[in-house]
Amino acid sequence: MRRLAIWLATGLTLFVLAHVHMGIEAKSVGAVLVASVVLGLVNLVVRPIVRIMTLPLTLLTLGLFGWVINALMLWLVSALVPGFRVNGFMPALWASIMLAVVSGVVNWIMRRRSR
Repeated sequence: MRRLAIWLATGLTLFVLAHVHMGIEAKSVGAVLVASVVLGLVNLVVRPIVRIMTLPLTLLTLGLFGWVINALMLWLVSALVPGFRVNGFMPALWASIMLAVVSGVVNWIMRRRSR
């Protein structure tokens, strides 16, 4: 149930970010939903490999390089999903920060409800 809530929150956040014109474009709601599913799969498969490879740099920057990794994953999704586009690294970085905040809030709410 928690993964479904996070997926829906990710899709909603990407939809809002695309409509706020922060450098993210989506041609349709379907493209946003596909992008959120692909982002989940990329975070499940590719991101752990990249995090292990960049562990020394992440430790050196006290974890701040993790934001860069998240932005790169979002940028990768924009290359894979037709109809969903991230125009540059900075919009990907800001969007990844927003997605992390929303995901954290959803996780917090889900943990509070399960008590």
